[in-house]
Amino acid sequence: MIADRVETLLSQLTLEEKAGQLCQLFAFTPNNEELDAEIAAGRVGSILVMRDPSELDRLQRIAVEESRLGIPLLFGFDVIHGMRTIFPVPIAMAASWDLDAIEAGQAVAAAEARALGLHWTFAPMVDIARDPRWGRMVEGAGEDPYLGSAVAAAQVRGFQGNAIGQPGRIIAGPKHFAGYGAALGGRDYDEAEISDHELRNIYFPPFKAAIDAGAGNVMCAYMTLNGVPATGNRWLITDILKGEWGFAGFTVSDANSAFDLTTHNFAKDSADAGARALHAGLDMEMSLSTRSSAYRNLPGLVADGTVSEAALDDAVRRILSMKVKMGLFEEPYVDQTRIDGVLNDPAHRAAARTAAEKSFVLLRNEAAALPLNPAALGSIAVIGPLADSARDTLGPWVFDQNLSETVTVLQGIKDAVGGLVDVVYSPGVSMIARLNPSFFDALPGFDVAPRVEVDDNLEIERAVALAEASDCTVLVLGEAQNMTGEAASRSTFDLPGRQQDLLEAVIATGKPVILLLMAARPIDLKGAQPSAILNIWYPGTQGGAAVANTIFGKSVPGGKLPFNWVRSIGQVPLPYARMNTHQPKDIDNRYWNEQGGALYPFGFGLSYTAFEYSNLRLSTAWVGLGEDIRVQVDITNTGQCAGDEVAQLYIHQHHGSAARPVRMLKGFWRVRLEAGETTTIDFALTAHDLTYWSSADRNWVQDETAITVMVGTDSTATLSAVFEVRRNAAIFKDSD
Repeated sequence: MIADRVETLLSQLTLEEKAGQLCQLFAFTPNNEELDAEIAAGRVGSILVMRDPSELDRLQRIAVEESRLGIPLLFGFDVIHGMRTIFPVPIAMAASWDLDAIEAGQAVAAAEARALGLHWTFAPMVDIARDPRWGRMVEGAGEDPYLGSAVAAAQVRGFQGNAIGQPGRIIAGPKHFAGYGAALGGRDYDEAEISDHELRNIYFPPFKAAIDAGAGNVMCAYMTLNGVPATGNRWLITDILKGEWGFAGFTVSDANSAFDLTTHNFAKDSADAGARALHAGLDMEMSLSTRSSAYRNLPGLVADGTVSEAALDDAVRRILSMKVKMGLFEEPYVDQTRIDGVLNDPAHRAAARTAAEKSFVLLRNEAAALPLNPAALGSIAVIGPLADSARDTLGPWVFDQNLSETVTVLQGIKDAVGGLVDVVYSPGVSMIARLNPSFFDALPGFDVAPRVEVDDNLEIERAVALAEASDCTVLVLGEAQNMTGEAASRSTFDLPGRQQDLLEAVIATGKPVILLLMAARPIDLKGAQPSAILNIWYPGTQGGAAVANTIFGKSVPGGKLPFNWVRSIGQVPLPYARMNTHQPKDIDNRYWNEQGGALYPFGFGLSYTAFEYSNLRLSTAWVGLGEDIRVQVDITNTGQCAGDEVAQLYIHQHHGSAARPVRMLKGFWRVRLEAGETTTIDFALTAHDLTYWSSADRNWVQDETAITVMVGTDSTATLSAVFEVRRNAAIFKDSD
């Protein structure tokens, strides 16, 4: 049994070796003699960042063959949206609202990572993000806890499979527990002040869903939550995660965040930081080096009675259990013969292309500008600094890329039309550099992404001339990949540099303009109105091929926004699930200078076809406390082509022990319908869906109340029905 094996190992470890199992160190470059010595001495339990299989094997042999007990290392890496095959960024995958595609994508990522010798990913990021200024919004599923929970569970299933240790899968590590996405001002790493109502109803649910799906690891957050650093927060890690939720896996700090408890003015020194982190329930410390390790103090802290050996043993036990479950004692090394076959599997590239097509969100399509008909076009101008940027097409959090096989938008369009249409190109303008550089561009062992630099005035003139001479222009604008992600918050949603000037100049030609936005947050176009706007996010390895399939009609866009697309930065945060509060009739007129509602609402996304919702019905008009209800609706494709629709179910509770939002997502289905086809969608609305944390009761409650159900194509759905929740619903049912 796993437990017996772990206890046998645990009984043989010295205090120093126990502390070593809790130590995770970065390995940026190979053949680090200092790191080798630490591993041989049994003072390292895990390594991260290194992804060279030969170096991973070398390090593992030191652990297995040179350390006293031969306990293998656990290798972790940021496998966020692919390893060699890069899928669309996580926010894009969430925009697909396709849980099967999301799970399949992370299964591919896991297979490639495991083939290289990796065991564990620091993903999925399940932080709810309601302030698009925050750069790490790109890594999550947006603003909604229901969608976020479903996406979190799907990713865990993709990474881990049916059980931890399944061949070709890796340990999932949802992060950052908890509240990281609520950083003040959207500034990465800043503190978060979150009420119990928001924590329980908004920020916790995706973590709970990931745990329920079997996640083996949880990463703690950098920042302070309500005044207490998350890494040293016992209520958060021990009382909630391990206690209330029964989490049996292991926790890990973010980089240096245990040692940095001193930086927070929380711990007196590194020894105090180590004691507080362990007491809080942190099992493994991620450290940049041995010199910034708080857990190196643990042997002494146990010896002097500051920390109990039982607390130390509990953390070590969780780490050893994971290594046993992963089969590392039996198969610690990389099977080098399998690597090329897995990394070069064409099915992986096909899955990435399909995923990208499913993620695109059509925001505007005046006069059916899309899809384009290549047979009716003599020439296409492809313009923009992101149109032929392979590195930007992949998006952030990509470290093992093969740029030579990345299909850019320009290449995808050329491949699609062959020699039948003349395709001309201009970058249009420079992609400006960040004022405050990204630390990713300075990491040892990683290449700095190239950046387009031109004479803006001359290149805008050239781009306009190309647009005027072409039948249609495809503009590819947005943010460079290092302008989103960690340490990439923004104080504006404007197009960087002179892209706005380029956009307006090309529109002014009067020719059809298709705008492809490459970004992971709302972009403020200042009222500019191209013929069509397709949000392509950062679409990954096969992004350009997916774009070409979509703009030429081989694929029909069916993605939906996972956040409210605000009009301007002054509106944020602007979640769709708001309270009625005072004077709800004026809710979209709170600002005197502009309309207050979202430009594109949560769940919004157009199609090349059209869908009609009808015949909404409930299984009963009365439901008892603790009972479920079924909701059915008919959807008809009333257009001329097949397409995907995401049917969305929202509820509004009329009254209760606490106020509830005007609407909350509680169900969705992505379905494909042929032209003229009608189908029935069957939603199960459970008692759990009607339960919430009440700050008035300080507990979970389900109220006797009336509930309005709304079903439709986005969060503004109007097709509705009402049912009541009663303590003795059977009486009312009988009276019917």
